[in-house]
Amino acid sequence: MITPVILCGGSGSRLWPLSRASYPKQFGRILGETSLFQASVARLPEPEFAPPIVVTGAEFRFIVTEQLAGIGRAPGAVLIEPAGRNTAPAVLAAALHLTASDPDGLMLVCPSDHAIADAEGFRTVVRAGAEAARAGALITFGVRPTRPETGYGWLALGAPPDMDGPPAPLPLLRFVEKPDASTAADLLADGLHLWNSGIFLFSARAILGAFETHAQALTVAVRAAVTGAVADLAFLRLDPAAWEAVENVSIDYAVMEKAADLAVVPYPGAWSDLGAWDAIAREMGPDARGVALSGPAEAIDCENSLLRAESPDQVLVGIGLRNIVAIAMHDAVLVADMTDGQRVRQAVEILKARGALQATDFPRYHRPWGWYETLSLGHRFQVKRIMVHPGGILSLQSHVHRAEHWVVVEGAAKVTVGEDVRLLGENQSVYIPLGAIHRLENPGKLDLHLIEVQSGPYLGEDDITRYDDIYART
Repeated sequence: MITPVILCGGSGSRLWPLSRASYPKQFGRILGETSLFQASVARLPEPEFAPPIVVTGAEFRFIVTEQLAGIGRAPGAVLIEPAGRNTAPAVLAAALHLTASDPDGLMLVCPSDHAIADAEGFRTVVRAGAEAARAGALITFGVRPTRPETGYGWLALGAPPDMDGPPAPLPLLRFVEKPDASTAADLLADGLHLWNSGIFLFSARAILGAFETHAQALTVAVRAAVTGAVADLAFLRLDPAAWEAVENVSIDYAVMEKAADLAVVPYPGAWSDLGAWDAIAREMGPDARGVALSGPAEAIDCENSLLRAESPDQVLVGIGLRNIVAIAMHDAVLVADMTDGQRVRQAVEILKARGALQATDFPRYHRPWGWYETLSLGHRFQVKRIMVHPGGILSLQSHVHRAEHWVVVEGAAKVTVGEDVRLLGENQSVYIPLGAIHRLENPGKLDLHLIEVQSGPYLGEDDITRYDDIYART
């Protein structure tokens, strides 16, 4: 079997405000009813593919397992990076982990945020590269280019690929960095170049050999981090001290651009890395005038524009827009020229410098037990909506600066306040005095929704003293 390695640590800031550091694009329902991460795993089904190895950050670990459970999949392993270090260390850590059980096993390295409409067509090109990968080749997948794209790297071939025949590995001459517009037009015209998908296939043994040859210092540091990894619930935390010495570098730069025995399998289908809002507009299927709509949005006399409203209680209307992207959320709005999508990251950095929470924090905060969102915030009070999954249990905790009042609006709640334990149904409430040790659980089979009213001089999330937590956060 081939083991998928799903890289799941990026922040996706070019898709702000829908994608933010606390909840990046791979976990959002950007195209359809499942997240991009779920789609990435679902297109590689068992038993043809082994359970995936997911490499992610600590802040996303419970989101990963929750979303995998949502599509009926279990991970082979979830490796926790102490800090993001680009793709090379993540791939190397996964290879070292796989080597312990299957040194000749094949790894299919996939980003978690790409769009590939034809899942079976993608699996066909993966199968086409498997034999060469088992023989030691390092396989990448090149996408048939459809435009002079400057946001992608390209792959140079020695001869024009046969995009209509059966897929087969071809020699890869070199990697081409993201080109300017003129160079991209030349690459498209000559028929000898493909887009670099950033998806790779190789054996664990072959890629480890390439790292040891071309990135020896990186190999030593990552090996130490894997050797020193510790289990944490269902996760494997890489050693943070060893990880400090790990270089921030892409796998292309660290290994692939220097290695021998490279090959590329052409992929003729539609693919996108969804790197900016214009890519999202293309994937959404715009109408005859190039207008793509999502959510409660209306376009009047607009062309080549994307209008997306995320909150059901708002309406976004565009009138006479040309080449505009407008994204409305209840806490942030983006309006930009469609061609300036690569500059959204600059806006995020400006907001960070101003200390704006919207730069990094998603309005809905996800936790291992569910999520919460702030409905109203003022001087000495805050109103939250809280959702707890069936079986979810919040930590046993207390607060120094605030009291709380919980009102159940849907489902059933088991509430502990000091020595008092009670069950609450819809329209029932409980008061949590300042300093009281308390806990909230959902003992039912349906999601629990409640409204929490906080009052006090300080309402920050760091005003929590945990005494017990089933998610090992104490």
